[in-house]
Amino acid sequence: MENMDDFSPENVLAPPPPPPPMKKSTDLFMQRSNSFVSKATRDSWDRMFDEAHGADVLIHTDDNGLIYAHSNVIGMASDVIRGMMKQHKRKSHRKSISILGVPHDAVRVFIRFLYSSCYEKQDMEDFAIHLLVLSHVYVVPHLKRVCESEFESSLLNKENVIDVFQLALLCDAPRLGLLCHRMILKNFEEVSTSQGWQAMKESHPRLQKELLRSVAYELNSLKQRNRKQKEIQTYTQLYEAMEAFVHICRDGCREIGPTKTETPHMSCGFQACNGLEQLLKHLAGCKLRSIPGGCSRCKRMWQLLELHSRICVDSEQCKVPLCSSLKERMKTQSRKDEKRWKLLVRNVLSTKRIGGSPFFLQAIDVTL
Repeated sequence: MENMDDFSPENVLAPPPPPPPMKKSTDLFMQRSNSFVSKATRDSWDRMFDEAHGADVLIHTDDNGLIYAHSNVIGMASDVIRGMMKQHKRKSHRKSISILGVPHDAVRVFIRFLYSSCYEKQDMEDFAIHLLVLSHVYVVPHLKRVCESEFESSLLNKENVIDVFQLALLCDAPRLGLLCHRMILKNFEEVSTSQGWQAMKESHPRLQKELLRSVAYELNSLKQRNRKQKEIQTYTQLYEAMEAFVHICRDGCREIGPTKTETPHMSCGFQACNGLEQLLKHLAGCKLRSIPGGCSRCKRMWQLLELHSRICVDSEQCKVPLCSSLKERMKTQSRKDEKRWKLLVRNVLSTKRIGGSPFFLQAIDVTL
């Protein structure tokens, strides 16, 4: 029987460690055009397409152009092309199909893409619109996505946006259509003077009317948003003014209030304090407030005081001047004025979302 000491940890040979992970060779992959593929594979695709060795399909293009291709390759990439080749009834060693209506070079770039899903950057810049059409007509979804991505990243501009927009509608490219529509709305003055706009006006007047309607709607929406934003800004300023009222009359600030600061020019945390102090000083010394027509600054101060009285929850202990008197005055106001004031109060309070617990409870002297 073997000695058990031979199996001690010291005598047992551990298995060799696994080899370290291989580093990716920077020479194995290269970026040629816009596709990461091995150089050997890419060269094989290019040679197969360019040399057309064993090609059994003849593609006719505009200007009597000819492109040789392999039926198995392009038929697997496009079901439409496969169907076209099946309809070829001539008994010859080469099938024949036609791709017309686009430049010969665009068809060549398209067929090359069917082989390798690759393209040269310059080819895409030259034939992006044609490739978008071909990708839709011959149902090559991945080429359509590439075209949409290229337009979105760099190729879409104010000169071609109308043409691309029309093609996006025809070629079922909703995202590209949305991007075009946004660019048209944003740059309508320049786009409306382009050649594409003039051509669309003659060939598709209905689409032009729809775009004009959408531009008018967008402008109206923009005006409404700006008006709403200004209203919110005004209500926010009123709310801050109400807070500053309480701060001045309860705590004192600079030159007004129960406790004046030693440094009158030092600013506090309420931005509205300085303006309110100036209005209060003016109200105290203005000689025009009792004259018919009155003083506009005094009227503004009275409106602010009344707004505070409508928001304040305890006028009896409030330190803001005339708070309780103005609350009594509310009972004699007309329904129309009362309704208008209630709407203003609701809008002012909603800017800070303070619900039923307004800041103005702080107007009550906490020392009482």
